[in-house]
Parts: sequence; C-alpha cells; structure tokens
Amino acid sequence: MLRYIGRRLLIAVPTLFLVVTLAFFMMRAAPGGPFDLDRKLSPEIERNIEAKYGMNKPLLAQYGDYLAGVARGDLGPSLKYKDKSVLDILKENYPVSLRLGLTAILLAAAIGISLGVIAALRQNRLADNGVMALAILGVCVPTFVTAPLLVLVFASRLGWFPIAGWDKGAVANMVLPVVVLALPQIAIISRLTRAGMIEVLASNYVRTARAKGLGEGRIVVRHALRAALLPLVSYLGPACAGLITGSLVVERIFNLPGLGKFFVISALQRDYTVVMGMVIVYAALILVLNLVADLIVAALDPRVRLS
Repeated sequence: MLRYIGRRLLIAVPTLFLVVTLAFFMMRAAPGGPFDLDRKLSPEIERNIEAKYGMNKPLLAQYGDYLAGVARGDLGPSLKYKDKSVLDILKENYPVSLRLGLTAILLAAAIGISLGVIAALRQNRLADNGVMALAILGVCVPTFVTAPLLVLVFASRLGWFPIAGWDKGAVANMVLPVVVLALPQIAIISRLTRAGMIEVLASNYVRTARAKGLGEGRIVVRHALRAALLPLVSYLGPACAGLITGSLVVERIFNLPGLGKFFVISALQRDYTVVMGMVIVYAALILVLNLVADLIVAALDPRVRLS
C-alpha cells in the first residue's frame, strides 16, 4: 500500500504542474489587468508598480519566477489586497469554507444514504417514487434558485435565521448555507446509493444470506450496504473538495467570508496570484481526496488490491 501511495503522490506532481501552467497562461490571456480598475496613474507610477510585482518581465520569466515560488511554498503577494500574501488570505478564509463544506457533506451523506436505502428496499413503490422525485428536483434546481427562496421564506418572512453574514460562525448563520449546499448532494447521493443497493440486493451472495435465514436488517447493514457504497465513495472525493473550498454562489449570496467569495472577487479584479493560489489548493485537494477515496474502496472491497 505504501508503494501505491508513493506512486500516486509522484503522479500528482506533474498533474499539479500542468494545472499551474494552464491556470497561469489562461489568467494572463484574459483581457484586462489587476490595475486597470484603479484610478488613472501616471506612466511612471504604473512602471514602478509593475516592477514591484515583476510584471515588467517577459511572460516566460514571470512564469519561471512563479514556479520557483510555488516550489518554495510561496504563492506570492496579493495584487489587490495591500500587505497581504496569498497564504494570508487562504489562512484567514479557509475555516469558513471548511466548516460549511464538512457540515454539508456529512449532512448530505447521512440523509442521502438513508433515503437511497429506503428507496432500494421499496423499489417501484410509493417511497421509492417519492425519493426519486425529490432527487430529480434537487439535481435540477440550481443553488442560485434555492438560496434566495430559502432566504425569502425562513429569513425574511419567518425570521428564523439571519439573511446573510457570518457572526463568528454562529449556528444560526450556518443553517441556510449548509442546507443549500447539502440539497444537491443529497439528491445525487440518494440516487447513487439506490442504484448500488438494487444491484447488490439482486446478487447471489445476498440471496444465499436470505436462504440461510439472516434477518433483512442484518443483510442490509452488514452485507449489502458495504458493497453498495463503493460508487458513492468514488464520487465523494471530488465532491468534498468542491464543498470544502467553498461554493462560489452560496458564499456570494449569503455574504460569507470564505474561499469561494474571494475567488469570485479576485477573478473579477484580475488578482492573478490569489486566483492561482485557490486553483492550486483546489487541485491539490482533489488529488488527495481521490487518493483517500481509492484507499477506502480498497478497504471496503476485498477484491481490490493496491500495488
């Protein structure tokens, strides 16, 4: 297993290099620059600013300097936030996205798996049809629709929760954003769990367990569910990365100081280094969580051998 992990980590290095390269040149190819929205500066001041951030060098030289900084763990300074580095911005804002993302994925997994199992055990019945109808609705309705609707009902009219903001992570401020983040994931997880359970419940070893007189609850929990969760585990890797690094729409709507909100603002302001830093963090999380998902699959499925 250690050899497998080492090989996957070695493969991750060129993958990250490719991500950094594509993101760097795509950001530079986008129209506009980080200082275009500021008040008009004299040519001399503009040249001094560009020299300060190394933007007066040829593009390939800038690329080489950036790669050298990333190799040292330095993601550079922010071009828009004075006296702040990219690492400072990430450290200040990742706790919000991490807390929201982990809460949302845990809630979605608990509810989605439960609904998927219920739907599979009552296939083609009322419960199954109801769960699948809700799942389709959850997948089809985007978050930028559900978020304003929940705010209108539960915040504006009923006054149960704050409309927006982050009061030092108070539970009331988390409820609506977490629900909005979790709803699409509940829909997807329930569908994956249902499909996996239906396939496993029709397998030979489940029939054998029933023939031996094992109770239905024991068959589901100890035999069927373990195998049915294998496709779900593979999906949860990138899903967790997306939720942990912040939802662009949800954090923007609820005015939360997370990574997603700063990613949008930095992209609009052409703050190259901040956008690049967040892309690197997101790519690294996907690579690590996919590796974790593969290890969990190997632990759940004795047929999988890691070498």
